[in-house]
Amino acid sequence: MARPRIAVLPESSPQLLRDAVEEGGGHLVEVDRADAVMWTDSSDPGALRAALDAHPAIRWVQLPWAGIEPFVDVLDDDRTWTCGKGVYAEPVAEHVLALALAGMRGIGRYARASRWSGPYGVNLLGGRVTILGGGAITTSLVRLLRPFGAHLTVVRRHAEPIDGVAEVLTLDRLHEALEGRDLVVLALALTPETEQVIDAAALDAMADHAWLINVARGRHVVTDDLVAALREGRIGGAALDVTDPEPLPEGHPLWSLENAIVTPHVGNTPEMGRKLLANRIRENVQRFGDGEDLLGPVHVELGY
Repeated sequence: MARPRIAVLPESSPQLLRDAVEEGGGHLVEVDRADAVMWTDSSDPGALRAALDAHPAIRWVQLPWAGIEPFVDVLDDDRTWTCGKGVYAEPVAEHVLALALAGMRGIGRYARASRWSGPYGVNLLGGRVTILGGGAITTSLVRLLRPFGAHLTVVRRHAEPIDGVAEVLTLDRLHEALEGRDLVVLALALTPETEQVIDAAALDAMADHAWLINVARGRHVVTDDLVAALREGRIGGAALDVTDPEPLPEGHPLWSLENAIVTPHVGNTPEMGRKLLANRIRENVQRFGDGEDLLGPVHVELGY
């Protein structure tokens, strides 16, 4: 079988990703000869659209990240689309665990304090945890939480059982899934159904000691409602790797609230991510050449 002809774009893409194409059995070519494009930059979707319009014979596009919001207007039914779904799950799940322990054990408060203070903190050990989202981050997080003996609830589109999870609920039972939990984690795709899913009513359903962790998208949360809940002590705290707006402006209340922790969208850093993306490109190029199903398919009609 002929080696698949693959273009890696933009031209400034790291050599590591070009090497991954050849290691997967692909033949690196210019875009005008390509069967497929590995697109490695999420900052310029218009350039991808222009490349596809100029070269309609391209049959497959690999996108770099799990979240594909920048490319929603570029997606079409004319070719196969894949994304970084599942690629970065392990480092992001690790970041969830770090944020959860830092928040629940009061480490953020202690780190900011200029005098002896406390004690603050609740246990994750044996806690009740709800995770919104049923994808690869959740799978990795369930594994990381196993030693803590936590009671796990997952909220997802369909209520199929998940190994190691006590109950799986659908989004229409969200408030039930939030009640009495010690920790709530957002690890779900951003869709019209899930945008602003954490609003004042959802926050009021949470326990007054509960921590909210968001590693998904900032627009899952109504930021003003969250700030009010934190100020009034209606939840224990929030640890956010993503925010709305993002980047979070200087002087925003979330920077100074003692029960808030903000990290600048670093659940997966470039140092971690390049090698992981290279692994996915290598695997998918091999599958493409062999005529097998590709990893990380994009559901064009659902937008993720």
